[in-house]
Amino acid sequence: MVADDHPAHRPADDHPVDRPADETADGYPADRAADVVLADGGTVHLRPIRPEDAPRIVAMHSRFSERTRYLRYFSPYPRIPERDLRRFTTVDHHDREAFVAELGGELIAVGRYERIDADEAEVAFVVEDAHQGRGLGSVLLEHLTAAAGQEHIARFVAEVLPENGTMLRVFSDAGYTVDRSYADGVVHLTFEVAPTERSVEVARDREQRTEAAAIRRLLTPRSVAVVGASTRPGTIGHTLLRNLTAGSYTGTIVPIHPTAKTVRGLRAYPSVAAAPEPIDLALVAVPAEAVGAVVADCAHAGVYALVIVSAGFGEQGAEGLARQREVVTAARANGMRIVGPNCLGIANTDPDLRLNATLAPALPDRGRAGFFCQSGALGVALLAEAHRRRLGLSSFVSAGNRADVSGNDLLQYWLDDPGTDLVLLYLETFGNPRKFARLARRLARRKPVVAVAGRSRPPALAGVGPAPDERSVEALFARSGVIRVDTVPELFDVGLLLAHQPLPGGRRVGVVGNSTALGVLAVEALTAADLTVPAGYPVDVGPSATANQFATALRRAVADETIDALVAVFVPPLAVPSAAYAEVLVAETAGGSKPVVATFVAGDVAATAGRATAGEPAQAKLVRPGPDGGPGPGTVPAYDSVEEAVRALARVARYAQWRRQPAGRVPVLPDTDPAAARRLIATALAEYPAGVALPDDAAAPILARYGIAVEPSIRATDGAGAIAAADRLGYPVALKVAEGPLRHRLDLGGVRLELSDAGDVRRAYADMATRFGTGIAVMVQRMRPPGVACVVDLVEDPAFGPVVGFGLAGVATDLFGDHAWRAAPLSSSDAEALVRAPLAAPLLFGRPVSPDDPLPARGTDADLGALTDLLVRLGLLADEQPEVRAVQLNPVLAGADGVATLHATVHVGPPGSRPDTGPRRLR
Repeated sequence: MVADDHPAHRPADDHPVDRPADETADGYPADRAADVVLADGGTVHLRPIRPEDAPRIVAMHSRFSERTRYLRYFSPYPRIPERDLRRFTTVDHHDREAFVAELGGELIAVGRYERIDADEAEVAFVVEDAHQGRGLGSVLLEHLTAAAGQEHIARFVAEVLPENGTMLRVFSDAGYTVDRSYADGVVHLTFEVAPTERSVEVARDREQRTEAAAIRRLLTPRSVAVVGASTRPGTIGHTLLRNLTAGSYTGTIVPIHPTAKTVRGLRAYPSVAAAPEPIDLALVAVPAEAVGAVVADCAHAGVYALVIVSAGFGEQGAEGLARQREVVTAARANGMRIVGPNCLGIANTDPDLRLNATLAPALPDRGRAGFFCQSGALGVALLAEAHRRRLGLSSFVSAGNRADVSGNDLLQYWLDDPGTDLVLLYLETFGNPRKFARLARRLARRKPVVAVAGRSRPPALAGVGPAPDERSVEALFARSGVIRVDTVPELFDVGLLLAHQPLPGGRRVGVVGNSTALGVLAVEALTAADLTVPAGYPVDVGPSATANQFATALRRAVADETIDALVAVFVPPLAVPSAAYAEVLVAETAGGSKPVVATFVAGDVAATAGRATAGEPAQAKLVRPGPDGGPGPGTVPAYDSVEEAVRALARVARYAQWRRQPAGRVPVLPDTDPAAARRLIATALAEYPAGVALPDDAAAPILARYGIAVEPSIRATDGAGAIAAADRLGYPVALKVAEGPLRHRLDLGGVRLELSDAGDVRRAYADMATRFGTGIAVMVQRMRPPGVACVVDLVEDPAFGPVVGFGLAGVATDLFGDHAWRAAPLSSSDAEALVRAPLAAPLLFGRPVSPDDPLPARGTDADLGALTDLLVRLGLLADEQPEVRAVQLNPVLAGADGVATLHATVHVGPPGSRPDTGPRRLR
């Protein structure tokens, strides 16, 4: 490929890109550096080039094959002349940029662009032969286009030899619209560098494959070294080695001990590098201050990944956090991933592997659930509870401090893992909330995701817009397809149901039992959970019914087309064993198309559970072992109470309803101008670097760039000014207190409406000045046609990043928190669902109280299309402008002829974390 660094394509010496070397050094863009995952799951460090890279550029060039040099430079080019070398390594990072890929202290690839006119640059890259085929070309192209976009370069051009098929595919497969031409024996390529829907989709597909590959290598090691292996019982090194061997791991186990020749009967070695065979995974159980040396040893030995169980890192303050960052940086720079530190470990129950690389003495049976747990301390208890509940697992990862591998990596892996049908998450915090929301939505379309998740709002967001309440946060999870539960027991309640029963086809639930009281409790619980109990239920077979009579009732319910799910409740008659009733429940319902949950109150049904024993909780008693020793697919989960059973079923029913809905797409809005909005925001931040709440007159221009119009208003501080403003705007007008909580309080006199002339304005202002103080500032605004007053918000949520909120304005709504939220950006269907979500939403569209109500429908026939369009636009602004920390549109009048935004506040500040945007990179 011909490129900017080819001798024949140098610009003239007086080209404006040739800036002084000290300016280049001062302007080094460290924020463009990134650790990235490659196609095989390994990592490299990508960063802008430095002049001191010259010797390593020469060394890399010397490792190129003749063919690689020819394809790159169109000539043999056996050595780099000093003048070319200086030019290659000295760039200004604006008109000329170059990225190098660094692995193990060596450079293995370089990519660069050079501006050739105002908005066009030439691009090229080359990868060392030993690392070709790992996806480095695609990664370099992503980062080069991102850097070019920052420097207002619109297009890339490239020249490639026709026989260089690999490089041609890098460009053609990137998702850009590439124009090709052929002249003088060279293929000429041109394409716009701005991200397209297709290029983003391609990058995210590659991200999923690479991150899944990294976890696959982590969970399927052929050999494991235990660093810190010990013969002393009670030590972490001893426990890890014991559990690994006791679990019958099928790979090679290598203890690492500084002096011992053997540990637990296995040949030991003083270092990982001294082991006679390659090591894939290292379990690290040494003091924190020794971990750095272990990472260096593993890098030398070519280890794929490390599980660092050792504590003493980020959980112990600034010094530990610095040590943690050093360890992760060193590992990634040498192609390795890290689980932990301060973690419980990892496990894979595949019978061909049987990996128990955890501190837990025993693992649950083989099953179809993947389990991610952030807490190391709680991990042992969670695994024990999964085992007790007979919830089989496919794989388990405890990430501890989550310094590198996180729950998001596991979501990527489980998406296509054929051994996993269900995902369970115990999350204390969110490292990359936007990415979590995106990945969870994608995964939940295929496999259920159940999460116990953190609830606290980051201190940095305190006071920046309203925070979604707990009901709204749960709705946010639900709209993303995540089944959010409040407690660990609920995690397993829902997990058992999803692991052993099909999804319900609707919200109609039948109830069958032998107790009137339990049947009534079940109906009440189902109704409270917004599930429907059809006519004819509950079916009560009576306390004296035989097992055969119970079976007949169950059989009829399973065949009943008016129900989508079944709740079975049973109280064993006195002196009658309950095992027979449990057996018929499993026999009549297991393996059907409708989910079944059960509650057996008291009694002993242990006989149906194979290995279960008397005294075990009901949750385990109806889980029948499958052919591989774990629970089979035709099993019925039972719960200690009717309420627990219904709660689990209700959560699954809501998830199934979400799955049935179309995914929706974020619409393209061609009338927006993100660049202009960005300039306005930058101007505001230049004056207020720490952030500022922009009032109507300053907020309106930013919103206008996204097609959101704010009704004009004029500020006044005396009666004469108010009259002048009204004369300018035209009558009738409204007066509103300009600042503070009184601004929207009609009930407290902070708003005066329908002022038809100067006299009305003078009297209204005088009364407001008497009430609230002389010189009170007011906003004067022309009256709009009547409509339903709504409130639209944009805030940052800790789990989902930017979210858009909607509710009806008013004291009652404020008191009861009747506000709904959705993660940004919004599809049209998301926006419509958001408008309809508040309890007061019928006021917008009208609905009679009952079919027999003789009065007209209550409410206004509001323009739903205009409301959804407003929400979609605000969601797009939230997604594209990270410096916008909060927005409130209050009120928005919704009527039959459209919407009118009367007031707006836009809070801008230093951008929140948006790690899910831009080219691929690890946290």
